[in-house]
Amino acid sequence: MAKYGKKSQEKVEKAMQEMKEGKLKSGRSGKKVTNPKQAIAIGLSEAREAGGKVPEKAKAKKAATKSTATSGTRKTAAKKAVSKPGPKKGPAKKSAPTSSTKRKSAAKSGAH
Repeated sequence: MAKYGKKSQEKVEKAMQEMKEGKLKSGRSGKKVTNPKQAIAIGLSEAREAGGKVPEKAKAKKAATKSTATSGTRKTAAKKAVSKPGPKKGPAKKSAPTSSTKRKSAAKSGAH
């Protein structure tokens, strides 16, 4: 079965033609698109909005699989948290002396 529908193919072709003519612009910035991969992405995005048959984005796939995979591993995550405590905090750092205090100490020692 095909991954992409006819409508998505037409949208991508249109976006590529616009890019070649120098008419295709990106969404927010409005800059001219010169990268063919970006033109394809814009065409697929337009096809999704129009209701064409396009697979979901890679980021959306990763998020969907992550949420289902983590639900069954709560016990192991809890064990890891107990066995590996977070980084220890050291004493607070002192701020560097200001230029006025440097001048005072230099004046006291007699160096100019």
